[in-house]
Amino acid sequence: MSDGPALSVVVPTRDRPLALERCLGALERQTAPSLEVLVVDDASRDAGAVRAAIARACPAARVLHGTGRGPAAARNLGVRHARGATVCFTDDDCLPDPDWAARLAAACDGGAAAGTTLADPAAGRCAAAAQLLTHVLQVASLRRDGEGLRFAPACNLACATELARALAFDESFPLAAGEDRDWCARLARAGARLSYVPAATVVHRPQLGLRGLLRQQRRYGRGAVRFHQAGGGLAGPAYYACLARECARAGVSVTALVAVAQVAVAVGAAGELAARAGSAR
Repeated sequence: MSDGPALSVVVPTRDRPLALERCLGALERQTAPSLEVLVVDDASRDAGAVRAAIARACPAARVLHGTGRGPAAARNLGVRHARGATVCFTDDDCLPDPDWAARLAAACDGGAAAGTTLADPAAGRCAAAAQLLTHVLQVASLRRDGEGLRFAPACNLACATELARALAFDESFPLAAGEDRDWCARLARAGARLSYVPAATVVHRPQLGLRGLLRQQRRYGRGAVRFHQAGGGLAGPAYYACLARECARAGVSVTALVAVAQVAVAVGAAGELAARAGSAR
């Protein structure tokens, strides 16, 4: 890979050309030299709108075409085509800080690294509640040495490319739900370190109203069942203690939305368990 770019960034996308354009604009402002951007269009209904967004924001980006099998498969496709020694992952509704890719790549050291993901205040309370839940899952996984993590969301993650090829995302996860938890768990079992780089920030800007939040959290509940049945653990006391602390800081309205979201997670988990029981008959 010595003749190629030092870094590759993989961005899965589907039917969100405006969000993708903002994300690519942020990637164009990265300070890391020799960076390639790979956009994986996972079967968008309007592929022309995706191509136009790329042409406006990041014309040098390479476009790959997925088959609608979800973000795990889309990321794997991007990794297979990456030419950089390190591959970074973010999502189309995210805005990485200009130093994001450089900071993560510097911390990988043959393994993986993750940064801090923040909710965009302009995205509203539902987005804040969703991001709080993901943030707590990450913070609760912080190892005792204060540097390594057991979990990080795939919207703010980097990995040595050869390791990413050897440790692909599990494509049996069809949705953006649980596939990153599964990947992080397998990374730990492989003995690789997931370093924590708090200064590598990404602003997450999902378009979530209440219905969107509930759909997302039901999906997470389904993913949690898949993760558990694949050998992953359930959230423990440390997670709920951290959740209580973060809710106390977030205020009443966000805390209420977090409580509703937790109910939606339970509904999604119950639905997934029922579907699996039905298919086993």
